[in-house]
Amino acid sequence: MFRFCDKLLYMNKKFVYLISIFLFICFVLAGCIRADKPDTDIEAVKKETNERQIFVPYPVSTKTIDGVDYIVSRSPAGKYGGTLVNSTIGEGPKTFNSWNSMDATSSQAADIMFDALVTTDPYTGEVIPKLAKSIEVLPDNRTYIVKLRCGLKWSDGKPITADDVYFTWNTIIFGGYGNTSTRDAMYIGNELPKVEKIDDYTVKFVTPKPFSPFLRQLSVPIAPKHILEPVTKQGKRAFASFWGSNTKPSEFVVSGAFKLKEYVPAQRLVYEKNPNYYMIDEKGQKLPYLDKYIILIVGDLNNELLKFKAGELDTVGLRGTNVALFKEKEKNSDYKIYNLGPNTGTMYFAFNLNTRKNDKGKYYVNPVKQKWFNDKNFRAAVDYALDRENMVFNIASGVAAPLFTPEPLSSIYLNKQVAKGHPRDTQKARELLKKSNFYWKKGKLYDNNGNKVEFDLYTNAGNTERESIGVMVKQDLEELGMTVNFKPVEFNTLVNKLVNTNDFDTVIMGFTGSPLEPYGGKNVWYSNGTLHVFNMRKATEDNKKMFVWEKKLNELFDKAALELNFDKRKALYEQYQQLIYDEKPIIYLYSPIIITAVRKKFGNIYPTPLGGVIHNLEEIYIK
Repeated sequence: MFRFCDKLLYMNKKFVYLISIFLFICFVLAGCIRADKPDTDIEAVKKETNERQIFVPYPVSTKTIDGVDYIVSRSPAGKYGGTLVNSTIGEGPKTFNSWNSMDATSSQAADIMFDALVTTDPYTGEVIPKLAKSIEVLPDNRTYIVKLRCGLKWSDGKPITADDVYFTWNTIIFGGYGNTSTRDAMYIGNELPKVEKIDDYTVKFVTPKPFSPFLRQLSVPIAPKHILEPVTKQGKRAFASFWGSNTKPSEFVVSGAFKLKEYVPAQRLVYEKNPNYYMIDEKGQKLPYLDKYIILIVGDLNNELLKFKAGELDTVGLRGTNVALFKEKEKNSDYKIYNLGPNTGTMYFAFNLNTRKNDKGKYYVNPVKQKWFNDKNFRAAVDYALDRENMVFNIASGVAAPLFTPEPLSSIYLNKQVAKGHPRDTQKARELLKKSNFYWKKGKLYDNNGNKVEFDLYTNAGNTERESIGVMVKQDLEELGMTVNFKPVEFNTLVNKLVNTNDFDTVIMGFTGSPLEPYGGKNVWYSNGTLHVFNMRKATEDNKKMFVWEKKLNELFDKAALELNFDKRKALYEQYQQLIYDEKPIIYLYSPIIITAVRKKFGNIYPTPLGGVIHNLEEIYIK
């Protein structure tokens, strides 16, 4: 069982109550968001959210058979065989090293092969055990006793033990190997939690102070020590290149339900079931049911849709006018449409506020542009010039809502006042520019030194939604006399620009997110965070030239991490949302409603706003 002391158990019950409210809000929002004269078919899709029955899963439970602590499936028993085909846009993963991934595509490709101690229940939002059999939180609210499931094996037959957990956390994460976001989010002041192996199946974590986000932070995949320890001994550079995109599938040693069988760059990823997986159904049959899980690398959203229409994909996300077209044909089709409510991620426009020089003594951003981007009036003018309502209507066909906050609309920490935002106001935008001594000549905008306002705007090529947003942003800003050079580039190239070389002016991108815990975004908002894209710093630069409001962000996230009371945490997170809204280093655009089509041939499809459509891939089967 998943065990807590009485105090935390009470807090958890309150949290589950809040999650039930959150789910209801998701459904209501999906039914209420409107655009001018929306298509009746789109409205019908939204309406279904309030009418459909919500699946009630079996309780979380464990069954021990021949010394193996199996997770029992929470869905009805299915049958074996078949393949589910999903998709991803872009060029494919940069790495299969889950602990070094910096982008969603690589994480999607790698994380399917590795399980963590815990996961988030897609139905309730609670933290529930995965590789862990139980977690006990002692009365000091600092000590966590993790009991692992006994009898589990890696795909090569080696046992999964406390040594793997200790190695993952103490060496890889706290040792700073790969992507350091998890480690950085674990700092409490200048201290990290302590990890101790108690016995072969028990690990103790002790935090320096009570740390509210700690349990969710344990959702990092556990690594096989016998494979990765020799690599860490070679150094961080060797670790960063290990299990790269050219690795032979036979070399992966995994704990997840599926293992990579084949990777054809820019074409497909083929996974096969892991025979050592530790989940069984109510009849005692080992899961997963599917023989294979395939991810097609489709290049762009239009190609993705064509492949679904041709029967090559089993599931596809629907956007804009496609919702109405697919809904119209649903009754006589082989697919079913699901409405999952507001997206848990965020879509944004960001400035590069970096005023420092790189290792070669060259400014990351042209000093003339630095002055514009670091002018709060300039950023505010851009914000007021953007026509979010037009984006919602013309790009999302009304299946979205304007977004003004870094938290998704479904967040239980949402600052509702900030979320109200403001209407488009080009006159106010012009007044703000005049305050900073910008002027117009022959319709073009100039700064007070006579420099024409011209800059580059990037997004990832192939994401037609973001490309359409880029065109509209360019047009909106040209109304203010700005010259915007819109440049869609390949996704991995763009990530390198944002995170490594920092050579960009402005960008349209999206962050994954969670409606349950804003602290997961610390790597974006903390001044030295690995995704602090609007003012990236190298580790050697520490916190040089930190803005006053960046320091305030650091303080808010530090305080929220140490606060156990939900209402007090919410107040702190509301302040951070207000701060981003006021300072506008990132300007949020709109929040789509997640609408997905899935083939009717599959059983145990129970979509949720938190988990998506195939969150329970192990339990899905072909009818």
